[in-house]
Amino acid sequence: MKKKVLVLFGGQSSEHEVSCKSAVNVIRNIDPERYDTVLVGITKSGRWLLVDSVGEIEQDTWRETGKSAWLLPDAEEKAVLCEDGGTFRRIPVDVAFPVLHGLYGEDGTVQGIFELAKLPYVGCGVLASAVSMDKFYTKIIVDSLGTVRQAAYVPVLAEQLVDMDAVVSRVESRFAYPVFIKPSRAGSSCGVTKAENREMLVSGLRLAAQHDRKILVEEMIVGREVECAVFGGGSEEIRAFGVGEVQAAADFYDYDAKYNNPESRTVVDPELPAGAKEKVMKDAVDIFRAVDGYGLARIDFFVREDGTVIFNELNTMPGFTAISMYPMIAEGAGIDKKALMTKLIELGAGRY
Repeated sequence: MKKKVLVLFGGQSSEHEVSCKSAVNVIRNIDPERYDTVLVGITKSGRWLLVDSVGEIEQDTWRETGKSAWLLPDAEEKAVLCEDGGTFRRIPVDVAFPVLHGLYGEDGTVQGIFELAKLPYVGCGVLASAVSMDKFYTKIIVDSLGTVRQAAYVPVLAEQLVDMDAVVSRVESRFAYPVFIKPSRAGSSCGVTKAENREMLVSGLRLAAQHDRKILVEEMIVGREVECAVFGGGSEEIRAFGVGEVQAAADFYDYDAKYNNPESRTVVDPELPAGAKEKVMKDAVDIFRAVDGYGLARIDFFVREDGTVIFNELNTMPGFTAISMYPMIAEGAGIDKKALMTKLIELGAGRY
């Protein structure tokens, strides 16, 4: 019998729209001969809705047409409960695919619901999701490896901004401008800014504080931006599919450059300095293991002209939009989108 795959999309994070775009590509490439899909969208306010078809996601009508739904936490049920005109029905599911980016999707929270329900799911577990979503704790774990170089940083808490002069002084005593300001737990470069001077630093800190109470101020790294696709975990060997390069049509690869600027480009298997590709792939696998990763991740680096590789960040549910790097790298390794979805679903289904 065909497995029923619960696809979750949308969510309460700033990456809601990106998640919807990713979900369309995921759903379109799930093999209908092997799987049936149950589609549940989560609105920005946190309401769960059963959606009848992928077309409603593409047309952006699902919030009006969807029916109330709940994932039951009962470990014996493994089901979605939905309500339609006062009538309730239970839809059994076999595995969940949380195509959710950012907070409340990629940070261990929804993974905790799956664990309570003993429902197998695609992607990293609670711990790996939580520490990878939090850039501050990712840095602590990567530091412990002792073999991976990463950008130097100054941690800042939002409540410390009441004494902005002290925060600015702490940053300026560590770094020369320019610096990057990043919310610790936001994806798709939401809330990330580059500060060329003190005034820009102050405004960047205030913007980042709107996204998270924990903020990182990082040194400027001059280098090419590359991304590595990692797959595996459990009984499946952890391996890197390959490397891709981001060529941003902006000063850096922010949200607008990623999704709204057609001049931004991604290149699969770029020509890099000798040894850099191998170092990126090794470091990516080491980092994935260090955070106890499972399923998949996209791990981002900078590569300097001299071949030095510097870790940037880790994404446990990378994008699957038309311009997203993870599926492109997999295709470059000979794994088309349909085969990739099957591999991810089967690995998720076998996690217990």
